Amino acid sequence: MADFAAGLSEERAGERLSRALSGKGAFRRFKNELHDRYQHLVPVWNAYSDNRAKLRAVEWLADNALIDEGGVDRFAAEHPDPDLP
Repeated sequence: MADFAAGLSEERAGERLSRALSGKGAFRRFKNELHDRYQHLVPVWNAYSDNRAKLRAVEWLADNALIDEGGVDRFAAEHPDPDLP
């Protein structure tokens, strides 16, 4: 979430989403801020989040010796983070 907020070219949106991440209840505040004020960023967030989740899964496979490290590198190269507006 922090990487997503920091990567946005819309400074106001990035600042508000970053601020939502501090303290208890950060996940809920981030989601509320995103859905309430920046609905146009919801599909971008979903694609970004899904891509990061898949990368974490591939890294887990490598950490547990189920695939080699080269598999992680190949996956990351073939599935870059989506461009952020």
